[in-house]
Amino acid sequence: MKRSRKVLSWTGGIILALIVVLIIVIATFDWNRLKPFINDKVSQAIGRPFAIQGDLSAEWRRQPTEAGWHAWVPWPEFTARDIRIGNPAWAAKPQFAQLDALRFRLAPLPLITHTVDVPSLQLVHPTVDLERNKQGQATWDFTLPQDNGQPSTWNLQLGSIGFDRGEVSLDDAASKIKLQVGITPLQRAIPYDQLVAQQSATTNAQTGTTPKAERKAAASDTAADQQAALAASKTSYQFAWKAEGSYQGALVKGDGKIGAVLALQEANQPFPVQADVHIGDSHIALVGTLVDPVHLAALDLKLWFSGSSMAKLYAITGVTLPNTPPYATEGRLRAELHKNNSRFSYDNFHGHIGGSDTSGSLLYTTGGARPKLSGNLSSQLLQFADLAPLIGGGSDEEKKQRGDITVQPKDKLLPVEPFSTDRWKAMDADVTFNATRIVQNDELPINSLNTHLVLDDGVLQLAPLNFGLAGGTVQSTIRLDGSKTPLQGTTKIAARHLKLKQLFPTFAPMQTAFGEINGDVNLTARGNSVAALLGSSNGEMKLLMNDGAISKTLLETAGLNVGNIIIGKLFGDRTVPINCAASDMTAKDGLFTMNLFVFDTDDAVIKVDGTVNFATEKLDLNVRPQTKGFRIFSLRTPLYARGTLKSPDVGVQKVPLIVRGAGAVTLGVVAAPAAALLALISPNHGDDSSNTCRDVLQQLRNSGSAMPATEAAAKSGALKTH
Repeated sequence: MKRSRKVLSWTGGIILALIVVLIIVIATFDWNRLKPFINDKVSQAIGRPFAIQGDLSAEWRRQPTEAGWHAWVPWPEFTARDIRIGNPAWAAKPQFAQLDALRFRLAPLPLITHTVDVPSLQLVHPTVDLERNKQGQATWDFTLPQDNGQPSTWNLQLGSIGFDRGEVSLDDAASKIKLQVGITPLQRAIPYDQLVAQQSATTNAQTGTTPKAERKAAASDTAADQQAALAASKTSYQFAWKAEGSYQGALVKGDGKIGAVLALQEANQPFPVQADVHIGDSHIALVGTLVDPVHLAALDLKLWFSGSSMAKLYAITGVTLPNTPPYATEGRLRAELHKNNSRFSYDNFHGHIGGSDTSGSLLYTTGGARPKLSGNLSSQLLQFADLAPLIGGGSDEEKKQRGDITVQPKDKLLPVEPFSTDRWKAMDADVTFNATRIVQNDELPINSLNTHLVLDDGVLQLAPLNFGLAGGTVQSTIRLDGSKTPLQGTTKIAARHLKLKQLFPTFAPMQTAFGEINGDVNLTARGNSVAALLGSSNGEMKLLMNDGAISKTLLETAGLNVGNIIIGKLFGDRTVPINCAASDMTAKDGLFTMNLFVFDTDDAVIKVDGTVNFATEKLDLNVRPQTKGFRIFSLRTPLYARGTLKSPDVGVQKVPLIVRGAGAVTLGVVAAPAAALLALISPNHGDDSSNTCRDVLQQLRNSGSAMPATEAAAKSGALKTH
C-alpha cells in the first residue's frame, strides 16, 4: 500500500514538474529561433511561400470568457507579427495575404493525444488579394502535399475565428468580377433583430412590398424558424463593409454589416451577415446568419430581389429565368452549401412582376447532371401585358430597359428577339404556375391560367398550358427543343365553348348573342424566335363561331387590324349578326392557305381565300361577298387584302370575281374542310340543336354550296321530321 502511494506521488510530482518546466519554457523561450523551421514547414504544407517577418512570442493568459474552471487556468497564447503568404507563379500579384498579426490560443494537454486544440484565432488587419484567371486557376486553391493515402495522426480543432479591420480585393477573369472590399469596426454594436427591422423597412419601401404581405409571410414561420430567429437575435453586428467594382461589365456597389467572431464549434451562435448590393439595375438585399458554422455551409437569410428583368439574375445566380417587366420579391432563403450537392430554398416569397402579384416557394439543387429548379408559383391577378417579354414582345424602349439588344424591325409585327436556348441547357426545371385571374384590359378578362413547366436538358415543355376564357377553356401543350439548332417546336391548342357574350362583355350588341367559339391548332416549327417559329410552321388551324356579331368596333376591341379594315369597307361601322363563321387553314413553311374561310350572315355569304405568309408577314387575300337575294345594300364587288400584317392594304378589286346567284354561292372545293369543321361542334354540351353552323357546314359537305342559314336550318329540320 505504501509502495502504491509512493508511485502515485512520484508520478504526480513528475507531471507537475513537467507542467512547471513547460510553463517556464513557453514563457522564457526565444520563439523567434523557430521561425525558419515554421516558415519552411508551412510553405511546404500550403505549396507556396509563407513567412513570419515580425516577432514570434508566447505568454500565458487566463480567459475570463471561458466557463467553469477553464476561466482560472492559464493558456498559452502565441502571437506572430507581420505574416506574408505568397501567390503561385502565374498570379499577377506576388502576395496572396498579409496580416499585421496572428494570435491564437493553444490547449496544451490535448497535444498528448495528437490533437491541436485552438480555442480561438484572431486575425489582425488582414489584407487579401484574390485572383482567378480565364483558365480557372484560383489563388485561393492551395496545393497540399500528398500523404500517400495515409491519414494524419494529428487532428486540428478550431474553436472560433475573430478579426478586425481589413481589405479584400477580387479579380476574377473567369466570371468577370473586380471588387474592392473594405471592413471597418462599427462605433457601436448593432443587435441583429434591430438591423433586420431596419433593412425590412428600407427594402419594402424600395420594392413596393406591403406590411400586410410581410405579416402573411411571418405567420407562416414554423417553430424551427422562430428558434433560429431567437438564436440569431443573441448576436450583434460589430463591423461594416463596403464594396465597389464591376461584374460582367455592370457597376457594382454594396455595403453591409457582419459579426466579429465566427464560432465554428457552436451551432447555436450563428454568424450575422447583412448586405445591400446593386449590380447594374439589379438590387439584392439580405439579412440573416451563417449557421452550422462547423462546416461553413449553411445560410438562413431574409432576401429581397428587384430589378428591370428577372433574366438579368442569370449572370448573378446561375438560375435560368425569363425576361420580365420590372419586378420585386421578398422571401426567406435557406441554403446548405456543399461542394457537389447544395440546396437553396426560397420559401414563402411574395412580390410583383410588372403589374402582377406573385408568390410561392422554389428549391434549387445542384449535384445532378445539371442544377434543377423546382417549386410552385401563384398569382391572384396577372396582367396579360406582363407576359409579353416571355416571347420577346414589348416596345424597344422596354426591351432596352431589361437589357435586350435585339431591335424589333419597324415593319415587323412578330417578335424577332431570339430565345436564350444556351441558358436552357444550364439547368433543369419542374415548376407549376397558377393564376386566378388574368387581365388584358377591362374589356377582355381571362378567368384563369395554369401550367406545368418542365425543362430537361434544353427541352422546354408547357404541358399543360391552360386558360379559362369566357366560360370555356383553352387547353394547349407547347414543346420547344432548345437542344437542337435551330430550335424545334410543336404546339397543340384546343379552344372549346368560348361564350361570345362573355368574350366581349363591354360590347353591347354581343350581349344578345348565345353562340360560342371552338377551335383547334396543331403546328410544328423550327426557329429561335416567335417570328422564326411562325415563319417556318407546318400544320393546320380550324375555327368555328356561331350566332355572333361582327363590326368594326368589335374588331377594334379584339385588336384585329386586318379584319377591322375589311369589315369597315364591307359594312361601314354597323353591327352585322353572324349566323356562322368557319375557317380551315393549312400551313407549310410558314405559308397559311385558306382552305375555307366563310362568314354566313342574313345579308350575304362572305368567302375569303388566299394566303398569309408568316415568313415574310405578307398578305395575299381575296374577300368575295355574295348577297342573298334582292337587297338595297348589295355587296357585289370583291375586296383584296395585300401589304403586311403590321401595315395591311385593303382595297376594291378592279375586276369583279363573283357571278351573282339566286341565293347561293358555289363552293364545290370546300366539302372536305366543311366536313372536318363539323367535328368542332361539340356534342353533349347543352342543347346544340339550334347551332346554325351545323346546318351550314352540313350543307357545304353534302352539296358543296352555301345557302342562307335560315333556308339551311329549315331544310335540316324537314329532314329530321322525315
